[in-house]
Amino acid sequence: MLLDPLTLQIISRLTVAAVLGMLIGFEREWRGKPAGLRTYMLVTIGAALFTTVSIDVYHLFPSVNGVSGYDYHLIANIVVGIGFLGGGLIMQKGEHLEGLTTAAGLWVAAAIGMATGFGFFAIATYTTILVLLVLFGLRPFENYIHNDMQ
Repeated sequence: MLLDPLTLQIISRLTVAAVLGMLIGFEREWRGKPAGLRTYMLVTIGAALFTTVSIDVYHLFPSVNGVSGYDYHLIANIVVGIGFLGGGLIMQKGEHLEGLTTAAGLWVAAAIGMATGFGFFAIATYTTILVLLVLFGLRPFENYIHNDMQ
């Protein structure tokens, strides 16, 4: 069953994370800060996905050392490694920072890849749809915010 109770619970967690990230990002966007609406949403979605997958992996997979729970070094290294790569994407051009949303998107893409690798296909698919809604759907709203400020 694709949408079992656990999957629905994770989908609700991802949705709440997106909404909460949107609220913080809206304030940052309104203030004209480099990291705004989409960046904050991507970070909250990615963090929620890393967290929920980590919790479920603990229960579903045996550890490499034989004790209950998966070895979390893999997850931690993915998060840190992608953070390092994302940091390299952020550039300052004059008074503006560029690449923040791209870095956040790369980070959440790593979470999606990890979820897929562990077999959480419905969660990975839902998160991908949520991220695309953030990236495509909120651009006009960001433009509206910026035009309203000027």
